[in-house]
Amino acid sequence: MQPPPRTNDALKSAARQLEANFLSRMLKSAGIGEAPEAFGGGIGEDQFASFLREEQAREMADAGGIGLAQSLFEAMKEDRDA
Repeated sequence: MQPPPRTNDALKSAARQLEANFLSRMLKSAGIGEAPEAFGGGIGEDQFASFLREEQAREMADAGGIGLAQSLFEAMKEDRDA
């Protein structure tokens, strides 16, 4: 297990990663990246669709996302400084 991040840059990076993971799960729940039933490519397509969702979520988080990363950063910073 890694020690908790201590610098602001490390906290921001961790917060962005958490937001990206959350967004990836939300995209999956919304059905983003799923192939139509008639043209489904099986398990291989499902795996590659997950890579696409993860990258889309990472790009969304890097572009500001939904503000979750900022809230997480502030909470982690407050906890670290306490």
